[in-house]
Parts: sequence; C-alpha cells; structure tokens
Amino acid sequence: MIDKTWASAELAVADISHGASLAVGGFGLSGNPIALITALLVQGTGGLSVVSNNCGVDDWGLGVLLNAGRISKMTSSYVGENKEFERQFLSGELELELTPQGTLAEKLRAGGSGIAAFFTQTGVGTQVAEGGLPRRYDGAGGIAEASPAKDVRTFEMGGVNGEYVLEEAIVTDFALVHALKGDRHGNLVFNKAARNFNPLAAMAGRVCIAQVEELVEPGELDPDSIHLPGIYVHRIVEVGTDIEKRIERRTVAASTGDN
Repeated sequence: MIDKTWASAELAVADISHGASLAVGGFGLSGNPIALITALLVQGTGGLSVVSNNCGVDDWGLGVLLNAGRISKMTSSYVGENKEFERQFLSGELELELTPQGTLAEKLRAGGSGIAAFFTQTGVGTQVAEGGLPRRYDGAGGIAEASPAKDVRTFEMGGVNGEYVLEEAIVTDFALVHALKGDRHGNLVFNKAARNFNPLAAMAGRVCIAQVEELVEPGELDPDSIHLPGIYVHRIVEVGTDIEKRIERRTVAASTGDN
C-alpha cells in the first residue's frame, strides 16, 4: 500500500531549502496550513518565493514567515490586511508580483495540468498586460523593478473578436496545503472556504505536503466526495481537529432592538 503519511510537520518540511518556491493554500485566514508554516519558521528556511492568494496577517498564516524576514518574493492577488507586508514592499525588502485573483487560480491549475500558458481577457488594457506595475521599490519612493509587457493577441470567440493576454503557468518546488480529511493515499477533502486555492496550490507543487485534521484509511472516503485525488499529494501530516483557526474579521449584525 502507498502510505504517504509523515510523523510530524517538522519532518515533512525538513528538505525545503533556502530559496525554494512554494505554493501555499488558504483564502484570507481560511484553510491556512499553519502547522506546516510554523514548522518552516522554526526550521529557519529563508529566501522563499511564495505563491498564495494573500500573505495572511501580521501574526498568522504566511505573515509569521514574512515578519521573520523569510520571504523574498510574493505572488498574490490580495495584500491589503498585512501592515508588515506594506512596509517591506514599500521599503524595497520584498518583491511583489500582483496578479488578478482568477488569473492566479488558473495559473496554478494550469501548472498542475501540464499547460504551459493560456490567454485570458483579464488585465487587457491595464498594466497587467502593458507592464509597469511596481514589483520592487528602491526604498526612496522610486520603482526599482517593474512588470514587463505581456503578449496580447486577438482571438475570435463566439463570433466576436477580442484581445487576450498571455499568462504563463505556475509550478513551484513545494506546495503547503490544509485539508479537513485525507487518507493515506493522499486523497483530500476540504471544508467550505478552505477549498479556495488549496487544491490549486497542491496541483502546482512538484512536492505537495498536506496537513489534515483527520487521517482515515483508504476506502473510508466516498470517492464522489474527494476534492483532490492523491496523485497530486506526496506527504500527509495529521494535525488534529482541535488545531487553532482564526477569523480574519469578525462582524456582528447591528441590533434592531427587537427581542
């Protein structure tokens, strides 16, 4: 039997070396593989190039690696909740490749599917396609590095001609993801919003490491309920159902005064 389980998060990430590229799951603070991130923090690995929808917050998710100066480049679609991210980016310490959210998702999926690149209308007529988006500042308010222009071509779809921009797929050295359940073969089930970006990140990593709340035996998962087949997963660590989960923004409905 193929048994992909590892004894601990520390052992599972031990071979992630300085300068590695990572695809990391999570949507806001939902579905962050925090046990794997923490193990990587303790290990001391740095110079990381990370692809993720966002970079967590100052003290949670990928934010803990950012605060420790372990991330050199982020490829993200949303960076608005992390003040340290803003400071490092504007000071020139951090490189940022800002990517539209749907495009980022498709770049990860394409990487996992063996598709080298694709054309999309998203970003046409903007700096996403035309270039000039700041990727790194010089620390004095100037732009040290800007995004390059991308190939734009005209295609006919549904009888209508339109411009489309070429986007290249993303493949990373490792992927770190969080799932609700997994079996020893690597088949994974995600819970609600945690399904956003976790399966796509898993697909893009040459080596995918998954932390699961509950580990079950092969055959216990309903095949129709599996969100990601084990072919994409190489290592599994069980972290338990009581793992800490944080809420990014807690909101309460205003009282109407009615009982």
